[in-house]
Amino acid sequence: MPVMDAAALNAFLAREFPQAGGAYVVDDVADMTLTMRLTPTQQHLRPGGTVSGPVMFALADIAFYAAVLAMVGPKALTVTTNCSIDFMRKPAMGADLICTARILKLGRVLAVGDALILSEGQPGPVARASLTYSIPPKG
Repeated sequence: MPVMDAAALNAFLAREFPQAGGAYVVDDVADMTLTMRLTPTQQHLRPGGTVSGPVMFALADIAFYAAVLAMVGPKALTVTTNCSIDFMRKPAMGADLICTARILKLGRVLAVGDALILSEGQPGPVARASLTYSIPPKG
């Protein structure tokens, strides 16, 4: 079961990860799953007016980071060791991006899972990522 809820995770991210600018918001936390929202602004767009790939990559990465923290507690030095992302379709203009991160295996030192990004109101995912995180040892 999660040890941190959405409010605790949002407070942790605001305090420990201010460079995310409060743009990435945890909507919901459940056992081994987390949903995060990004409301794109002008700074998230690439030429052509669509959300940039690096922004979607960050959403997947931050959502999985928060999912791991939800299960293990506020360990700031939990870090990405691997991430692979597939961009599938262009997000809808002006729509929020919704990322669901799932932990498929939570071990003592590694967490493995995936993140699926949807564009609100649009059928089908816009991106899918596979992630592995290193969890710092206790103590």
